Amino acid sequence: MFELNNTIRDYHWGSDSQITDLLGLENTTSPQAELWLGAHPGCPSRVAGTGQGLDALIAHDPAAMLGADVAERFGRLPFLFKVLSAAQPLSIQVHPTLQQAKTRYALENAAGKALDAADRNYRDDNHKPEMLYALTDFTALSGFRRPEEILADLELLGPALADEARTAVAQLSGLLRGEDPLAAALEFVLARPGGVAPVVQQICAAIQASPELREREHFAQLVEINEIYPGDAGVLVALLLNLVVLEPGQAISLAAGNVHAYLRGLGIEVMANSDNVLRGGLTSKHIDVPELLDVSIAQPSAPPLLTPQALGASSRLYQPEFDEFQLQVISGAGDPLPQPLDLHGAGILLCTQGEFSVRGTQGEQLLRRGDSVFLSAAELPATATCLTPGTGWLFAASAQRC
Repeated sequence: MFELNNTIRDYHWGSDSQITDLLGLENTTSPQAELWLGAHPGCPSRVAGTGQGLDALIAHDPAAMLGADVAERFGRLPFLFKVLSAAQPLSIQVHPTLQQAKTRYALENAAGKALDAADRNYRDDNHKPEMLYALTDFTALSGFRRPEEILADLELLGPALADEARTAVAQLSGLLRGEDPLAAALEFVLARPGGVAPVVQQICAAIQASPELREREHFAQLVEINEIYPGDAGVLVALLLNLVVLEPGQAISLAAGNVHAYLRGLGIEVMANSDNVLRGGLTSKHIDVPELLDVSIAQPSAPPLLTPQALGASSRLYQPEFDEFQLQVISGAGDPLPQPLDLHGAGILLCTQGEFSVRGTQGEQLLRRGDSVFLSAAELPATATCLTPGTGWLFAASAQRC
């Protein structure tokens, strides 16, 4: 087992101290957006005591570190594990399929575009499906609403709007009644000649002026987003998407093509080992509208909530439809006996509360609040025992079994 030191990324939308408060760590970074645990070359975890990057450790002997099957299937640690803290909305975004990522990453390389270029779309050759497990109440946008739901909201807004906004809403309503309605609506919002800033401002002003409209949760979210990103096209994109509110312990799964955004909350995020993001608003970063429209799946979809599998009184396993990762959650409030770790190949473990003893075939490691370890495939099978009965949380990420 290798104890890890991890980096907190200070993106502007992060909280002041939520991550360090959760883990009992010294607060040296603000804002705190994401704690990265993994081997992504952009920000690898470091092995405590040596400072070696986890990516370099794995590259030295992939079969022993990852397991022969995982090394053969993926050629790398297939997942990236994060603690994510959103005090403000993240960008409206979508992720490519694996084939799209491979092809378009190669095309940008062939065009001579630098990896760190501001207008680059693809930073690596991997896809980025992901899941989010809520540690607090967590608000997000995920996937498109049904056109008739959006139309009903637009009909409520129409009478309260001035001429320019009323005309734009009428145009949007017409598109939502036509062919490929959601794709057409998304393109209209993102690529309307002259932009949508005046329309967004008029819509939000109308909502604020009407107690009846303010009571509708979706409308209230538009106003809150507009206060942070005034006039941004992403405010109208939010009207097209499902609003999702997760309670602690609930999780959502986001596949390629799903247009989404995290709005606020603290959670555990696990994803394929990639940083490929196409943005569509609520950001100062590069937006490539044609590329985003090409990658997005503009079809109605219910919020993809994950139902965990019970592994015992204390353990739950969240398995999205992606081979690269799964998340096991062990609580100290249940069975005090050693809990088998359902890991396939290498795992990364993080303790957020209490104390756990993790025992593998080559030794034992004590994990306290804020501690994390990389557990190599050579040390499996392994167990985790909560040493603080009644309290304790341990999160373990790994690839899924074939």
